[in-house]
Amino acid sequence: MSTEKQATPAAAGTRKSSTKSPRSRAREFALQGLYQHLVGNSDLDVIDSFTRELQGFAKADSVHYDALLHGCIELKDDLDALIVPLLDRELGQISPVEHGCMWIGAYEFLKCPDVPWRVVLNECIELAKDFGGTDGHKYVNAVLNGMAPKLRPHEVEADRARRR
Repeated sequence: MSTEKQATPAAAGTRKSSTKSPRSRAREFALQGLYQHLVGNSDLDVIDSFTRELQGFAKADSVHYDALLHGCIELKDDLDALIVPLLDRELGQISPVEHGCMWIGAYEFLKCPDVPWRVVLNECIELAKDFGGTDGHKYVNAVLNGMAPKLRPHEVEADRARRR
């Protein structure tokens, strides 16, 4: 999984690397680390050291990256417990990229109240579009949309009331 995706103007939904915020970059690097953990069950310290050496890491929000990578791995059982009821298949049948995107979304819903729920949702969908399978972003969207009202009920309801 490469962090430096070559975006072209014709690539729908893909943001050019130069326009990504430090937090978006942090999510990308965290997703890479989560992928390594999910696929290879690699040690957190090894993943962290490797990821920090990747090209472009200096432009990422390292504090947010730390929170995501360490938090998702430390809370993986709790995050999976939130995800599993929303799945239409076994957790083991979910691609590691989509699983990582769902972990990031669930973690941010729980632990990052400063990030609006719609931003969490959009960022995770973009990650799935950039790094996941063809329609994986739709699955990530459905799961996180189902989770948001449970984890951010007041924020989601206020947002929906404004849209009426």
